[in-house]
Amino acid sequence: METKKITGSEAFLRTLIAEGVDTIFGYPGGAIIPVYDCLYDFRDQIRHILVRHEQGATHAAQGYARVNGKVGVAMVTSGPAATNAITGIADAMMDSTPIVVITGQVASPLLGTDAFQETDVVGITQPITKWSYQIRKPEEIAWAISRAFYIASTGRPGPVVIDFAKDAQNALVDYTYEKVDYIRSYQPVPDLDMDLIAEAAELINNAKKPFALVGQGVVLGHAEKELMTFLQKADIPAAATVLGLSAMPTDFPLNKGMLGMHGNVGPNRKTNECDVLIAIGMRFDDRVTGDLKTYAKQAKVIHFDIDISEIGKNVIPAVPVPGDAKETLAAITEFVKPAKHTDWVNSFIPDEQEEDEKVIQDELYPKSGKLRMGEVIRKVSEATNNDAILVTDVGQNQMMAVRYFKYKQTRSVVTSGGLGTMGFGLPAAIGAKVGAPHREVCMFTGDGGMQMTIQELGTIMQEKLNVKMIILNNNFLGMVRQWQELFYKERYSATIMENPDFVAIASAYRIAARQVEKREELDDAIHEMLSHDGPYLLVAEVEERGMVYPMVPAGGCVTNIIMGDNQ
Repeated sequence: METKKITGSEAFLRTLIAEGVDTIFGYPGGAIIPVYDCLYDFRDQIRHILVRHEQGATHAAQGYARVNGKVGVAMVTSGPAATNAITGIADAMMDSTPIVVITGQVASPLLGTDAFQETDVVGITQPITKWSYQIRKPEEIAWAISRAFYIASTGRPGPVVIDFAKDAQNALVDYTYEKVDYIRSYQPVPDLDMDLIAEAAELINNAKKPFALVGQGVVLGHAEKELMTFLQKADIPAAATVLGLSAMPTDFPLNKGMLGMHGNVGPNRKTNECDVLIAIGMRFDDRVTGDLKTYAKQAKVIHFDIDISEIGKNVIPAVPVPGDAKETLAAITEFVKPAKHTDWVNSFIPDEQEEDEKVIQDELYPKSGKLRMGEVIRKVSEATNNDAILVTDVGQNQMMAVRYFKYKQTRSVVTSGGLGTMGFGLPAAIGAKVGAPHREVCMFTGDGGMQMTIQELGTIMQEKLNVKMIILNNNFLGMVRQWQELFYKERYSATIMENPDFVAIASAYRIAARQVEKREELDDAIHEMLSHDGPYLLVAEVEERGMVYPMVPAGGCVTNIIMGDNQ
């Protein structure tokens, strides 16, 4: 194969292009400046988006990856830049998001000397990555970068960090690109075990009350069609985790809603009534299970997952089914018999009616008082024909948004699940819009989360990204306040917020904005936002002490559900 002597920086960029990279979210600095200098010559092939903070680069890379399935790329310099990226790396690890983060590093002769802006990036990031590696020689570049993309994107996806010494960026190397598609010690997808498939199918065929729990693994495995074919053939009702919500359209007949602490009543109650519980690409997170001692003890559990370390970690299955969801779901569909569980499926209806009467009607259709979070969210969703990408921050805005937004397409939910990162929303919306430019992106955030990464309005301004941003402003750290109200005798310690004029801030960034307080003005404000050609910030002044119901108290039984303030 022909070789060519080029700088390490050029070898790095050529390898990125060979791996299909078209966008980098980054922030330059001294230890990565040789790459940035070389990037000037590749600006027609790789789009660089200058964020305003390195955390923003990692979250933007996450948003990009989540909406289009490609590996997101972030690039920052050494020292504080690398440590600023840690939150996004940890978030990507928790939520199985494929990103590659490149950090600049001091020249290799200076390693270990406490040189200016030197940190042990590999040591810091090893616990929160699939792989973390330091390039010290230019001969390692092509191999390490290709290996990074292979590891990040295969099996259970996740983050990889490449720490790039400055002397390796400058040195000359005989460059040859060879794609890495095999690592001897790494088996990304477990072998399909047809005996386990048959055993699981037998349980399902004999079930009277089967229930499926759908996680993000279905989306990551591109198994949405296989999932719905399986559910329809065996007539199995299903509910989703927060990250798995758009694996099924909202109006799919067997879709019974959301699991977990603020999930729908029916799915949580039926978890403790079903006779066979089928978990697909989900990890039995504590926010889904509550108290494991009381969780689904009556059910025989089948657990489909690509990551064998998750099977049996929290809930011991009767039948473990390791493998890629697209493959395992297709296989079991051949084995299951056509069935009808009409009475079981219809048994969700009373729970849906109870939740509608006690929670949903008041939240979506209030007759008086200040705006409610739920009504704002549902109106935005309906105004987009329920076909937008939902991006959220973390807190009450997040739980309300995932509850009341509706989904038609897969990869329509971008939120911080496992780590619960406030400040995630705004930069993730940037990445989502870049990753899916032809889709509407609606980002909901609270007043607290917005101010954690508000500087990324500068990125939106510079890139002219048509992102629609909605602040649900209640002048509180709302979710913490909710816990203080319910469990800490209304002692509102450090949760009351005095906020700036968000519309004025948006104006300073030359972004159109509007504040809405009156219910009769809401429809017009949403129409103005969605019809505006460019980014738009809508500040909805919502009730200060709104509550997210239903709620399963942390660590409680999933059937112990608080439905309102009178409980």
